[in-house]
Formats: sequence, structure tokens, C-alpha cells
Amino acid sequence: MHLFSENLAVEVSTYYRNLVLGHGVTPKVFTLVNSDGDQYLFFIDDLQMERAEEDQFLAYIVQQHDAVTYARGTLVIVDKTQQFIEFAVVDKDDEEAIVCSAELTRDMEDKPIALTEFEKTLVKRKSIVFGQLYDPVKLSEEKTDDFESLWEEMKGKILHRNMGI
Repeated sequence: MHLFSENLAVEVSTYYRNLVLGHGVTPKVFTLVNSDGDQYLFFIDDLQMERAEEDQFLAYIVQQHDAVTYARGTLVIVDKTQQFIEFAVVDKDDEEAIVCSAELTRDMEDKPIALTEFEKTLVKRKSIVFGQLYDPVKLSEEKTDDFESLWEEMKGKILHRNMGI
């Protein structure tokens, strides 16, 4: 497992803990890190796309930025009393991925009040629904232009930094 992936798992855990307990929100998050340590993070809901197109866009971004690792997370609702925040960190050079899960507890007014520690598990990358974003994606020239334009439009909402590793 690449060092960026290990660090990204810790960072996304902290990020979700702060968002959920500090701000009461649980967005779908996507982040990637390239070999230079540049990290890009954004909310998937901002894309406002159907799932298939969303996956194409994310694969395009992963490939355009030569990501060495990426993570995608969301809220999983089993039932009203059982909710989890889950994310997976996928490394370009590893057949295994890190899956992290923490149970979310809400009060009677449906506000988040507690989040367990994230449990980390290694799983086969192929078993993750979105674990194939490194696979080459064939896009029409028009779709490529659309995705490039969307990325440019999103830049104001994308958190970008260098991890300094």
C-alpha cells in the first residue's frame, strides 16, 4: 500500500468526523492524490450526474491527474437506527484497497451526536463498486470536452493542496 493511501485514509477519517460532528453534514466525497502530492477534494453531489456518467467523470479525473490513490465516501443507511459512514481508498499499484467504516449515532431530532472510530479493512480492489477508476475509459471527443469544462467550472469548489510528503 502506498504511503499516500495510508495517509489519505487517516485524513478522510478526520475530515468526515469534523464534517459530521462539527457541521452535521455527511456529503459524498471524492479525493485523489497524484505522485507530486497534489490533492484534490470535492463533493460528488456537486456533479449532479447519473451514476454511470459520474463514474466516467471520476475515471477521467483520476487518469488526467495521474492519481496514485483516490478515495470515495458516503453515508450508508441500513435503517433509521443504523447508519454508517464508509469510504474506500484505492491505490493504483495495489490489488487491495482500504475500506473504512464508522457507525453514526443520531439524536431524537436526527442530528449526528456520535461517530465510532473508523475500522479499517483490506479488501480486494475488484470487490469495490468504484474500484475500477484506473481502468482506461474511452470517451468521445465531445464527452472529453464536456468533462474538461466541468472540471474548470468546479475549480472554485475543489479543495486543492499539496500533501507535502
